[in-house]
Amino acid sequence: MSDALTGLLDELAARRAAFGAARQMPADIVAKFKAAGVYRALVAREFGGDEKSPAEFLRLIETIATADGSAGWVASFGVSALYLAALPRETIAEIYADGPDVVFAGGLFPPQPAFPVDGGLKVSGTWKFGSGSTGADLIGVGIKVEGGPASGLPRMAVMPAKSVTIAPNWNVIGLAGTGSHDLVVENVVVPEHWTFVRGSAATLTNPLYRYPSMAFAAQVLAIVGLGVARAALDEITRMAGGRGSITGAPVLADRAYVQIEIAKAEAALRSARAFFYDATETAWTKLVAGEALAIEDINLIRLAASHAARVGSDVAHAAFTLSGTTGIYADHPIARHVQDAMVVVQHAFLSEGTWQSAGRVLLGLDSPPGFP
Repeated sequence: MSDALTGLLDELAARRAAFGAARQMPADIVAKFKAAGVYRALVAREFGGDEKSPAEFLRLIETIATADGSAGWVASFGVSALYLAALPRETIAEIYADGPDVVFAGGLFPPQPAFPVDGGLKVSGTWKFGSGSTGADLIGVGIKVEGGPASGLPRMAVMPAKSVTIAPNWNVIGLAGTGSHDLVVENVVVPEHWTFVRGSAATLTNPLYRYPSMAFAAQVLAIVGLGVARAALDEITRMAGGRGSITGAPVLADRAYVQIEIAKAEAALRSARAFFYDATETAWTKLVAGEALAIEDINLIRLAASHAARVGSDVAHAAFTLSGTTGIYADHPIARHVQDAMVVVQHAFLSEGTWQSAGRVLLGLDSPPGFP
């Protein structure tokens, strides 16, 4: 780990409460993410990026999330380079003309009507969950083109952040610092070549851009849950060795039930993480070898992501339970960790419905568009 990243992690942990109070990630932290290579990590080398492997990027986000869940969530949108690769090559070159450290944010749902006009598509509407939008250079919104063909996958219109109004209404119990406010667009004309179908094939052909972008979008969120769970488990382990009960009972570490639950949580977290990275590396090895991924390969990535998010939430909750009354205070790290982990697993890409979709694929049945 670089000295710059180590210093950034310390700062993220120290400022965790301030991020939640501000309901967004401050501009100086976004700038430090850029300096740490978060947003160039998945940009193609031909455009000045680092073109790291999926697992390398996921480990970076996991590390950031152990310092602060909201910071990990906002940093995770460095993944956007992967699905922006579905834009025409000329548009991609324009995006990175001044360098690869471009921050993209967006709101996909609900898709809003877009109307063909001279110069492109006229876009208006309001979209929810614009995570990281306050620090973005570009913003994408989900659209449905009136009279256009239906692909079954969402289409996005990309525009300069200055074309979008951010409605500061993010008021939640966890991941409060992500700035996932509503996005408002009024009569912005977006050229056709600045729109793409999210999840469609990339115009770039390197192995990274053949990695399934929708599955990767689920992974970068799920790994935040594992990072937060790691932080929660480390926190309760530190607490267990030094705190006696106000009733005079033994310190936590000397209680049998604590020893058992810590062991179970550690095993669950490490097992989920192993499955997660195994699915990632198996798919990546095939792509590097020039093979196409089968639906079964992509389904395992999605299943491992849903599992990681669920286990992350369960482990953080176990740490919270073991903390007793100490963890109920709003400013305690355990309280923040459990709230963040609980919100991760609520995301549509990781929710209970994804288990059914994964099961259908395992049973040889059809699956919804975009899954896997």
